[in-house]
Amino acid sequence: MSPQDAGSAECAPPQPLRIGVYGGAFDPPHWAHRALAEAALAQLRLDRLLILPTGQAWHKARSLTDAQHRLAMCLLAFGDLPHTQVDPRETRRSGPSFTADTLQELRQEYPAAQLFLLLGADQLLAFKTWMRWPEVLQMAQLAVANRATRIGADALDDTQAETDLSGVDLPFIRLDMPLTNISATAVRARFGQALGRAGTHAALVPQPVASYISQHHLYQKPS
Repeated sequence: MSPQDAGSAECAPPQPLRIGVYGGAFDPPHWAHRALAEAALAQLRLDRLLILPTGQAWHKARSLTDAQHRLAMCLLAFGDLPHTQVDPRETRRSGPSFTADTLQELRQEYPAAQLFLLLGADQLLAFKTWMRWPEVLQMAQLAVANRATRIGADALDDTQAETDLSGVDLPFIRLDMPLTNISATAVRARFGQALGRAGTHAALVPQPVASYISQHHLYQKPS
């Protein structure tokens, strides 16, 4: 190794050893997403948390909001969290986005790192329907946050009953965080109501995200 190479090696930043991988539509990102990210950073002692808005979601029937808006909202929702980075790679792919492909890329980029895939309880229950799910399980440790059994636009005040994960025959780490039933479906419904109150919106999404949604007229129903 030349002196120049040695100097470069000494200056190179250390490679992260524990990386959280948090994917989703984030259409829009809301307080439950934020709480899961905070819990993962603290409880998994992550060196880096990657927020990965999906590109073309193979499992969703509806069309997603344009990627540029979802990326911008993720920056507003997560940008102030330490060691957290919004990663646009999935939005730049042609065709459907698969978690197995993303983890494969990250394995090549960070060969010495341990990967943690962050999920909600509903995603864990559907995990074996994912494309190439055994590969995902080989490449990353699942870290799961529980959710209320009722979520959606009609369940904003019911946060008592949590999803039963006792029958799941997959290895996973349980993330300890307050039970919430906020969903992106509920958020879109509230913003679609012309008479929705600002205070209600603030209870669902961080204020910068609420302002962005209003500024760009996202989720409004055609008049």
